[in-house]
Amino acid sequence: MRYTLFLYNDEAAMAGVTPEQMKQQMEIYGKYIQALTEAGVFVDTDWLQPSATATRISLKDGQRRIQDGPYADTKEQLGGYFVIDVTDLDAALAWAEKCPSIHYGLIEVRPSAMPEGGQG
Repeated sequence: MRYTLFLYNDEAAMAGVTPEQMKQQMEIYGKYIQALTEAGVFVDTDWLQPSATATRISLKDGQRRIQDGPYADTKEQLGGYFVIDVTDLDAALAWAEKCPSIHYGLIEVRPSAMPEGGQG
């Protein structure tokens, strides 16, 4: 079953990160991706630009509305995700616990609603 690990963190805390610290973090995440791949559970990942770069679109009452981000008045913002394919929630939680983001943010683990093979 596929699960998505949504990675939330405090963007303000990342503002002072030096290039050397960023390089170290990328190496840590690289090792995590390697572990997921070697275990045969890795499906996809992405690292997102800051929430201030986001654009939200909606059609309400036939009116197209566009709003620049950020939107949520919260400390943590969605910064990236991992999609994994594991046997059950316990396995997904075990991988979430190994994710580097667990040390400075929170991880939401959510099962996919798509049928096997991704056909709706």
